Amino acid sequence: MGNVTETDLYPPVKTWLEGLGYEVKSEIGPADVVAQRPGDDPLVVELKAGFSLTLLQQAVARQAITDAVYVAVPRWTGKSGWRAFKGNIGLCKRLGLGVLSVRLGDGGVQVHCDPAEFRPRKSKNRRDRLLKEFAARAGDPNLGGTRGQITTAYKQDCARIHAHLAAHGPSKGADIAHTTGVARATRIMYDNHLGWFIRVETGRYDLSDTGRAITPEQS
Repeated sequence: MGNVTETDLYPPVKTWLEGLGYEVKSEIGPADVVAQRPGDDPLVVELKAGFSLTLLQQAVARQAITDAVYVAVPRWTGKSGWRAFKGNIGLCKRLGLGVLSVRLGDGGVQVHCDPAEFRPRKSKNRRDRLLKEFAARAGDPNLGGTRGQITTAYKQDCARIHAHLAAHGPSKGADIAHTTGVARATRIMYDNHLGWFIRVETGRYDLSDTGRAITPEQS
């Protein structure tokens, strides 16, 4: 794959386009490939040995000429190659670009998407989860762009429960909820995802050994 050049891609792409009734010529102005069919807008293909920012920038620039702009790259190899290729297809769809892959072994050309205006599908569930977390989180405890530990609204609630138990000892879930304002206190302690809590009897909880080892700064 490292020895592939744009000129290796051109003959298969030209043959494929001619099979669709286009007259095809290369290196016309800034475009790698221009195809023309009577009555149609011109079709432009940008060729590259692999996906790159340069390829996408060039293809987007060609949209000033025509809406029918494709990128063509060699067909991927292996599962990791497909995952990367699939991600680039998604990006090209968002840019309104078509995607072609070329099998260099037999010259086959596959269309993975055609140029089209992209309208992202909105997910109400994802939006609701985002806004729920935004509303529930107290203050702004994280640094934007961090890849470290994130302080979520859930962990903030755990920290409030932890502080109550550290100060008052074993307590009823209802009392903790009332004092801390964490309405889901009993459920949090029962689920115990962080391992900080332990049920000492029905309805009463305390800190586990793990919870006792947590300092206020860590919680």
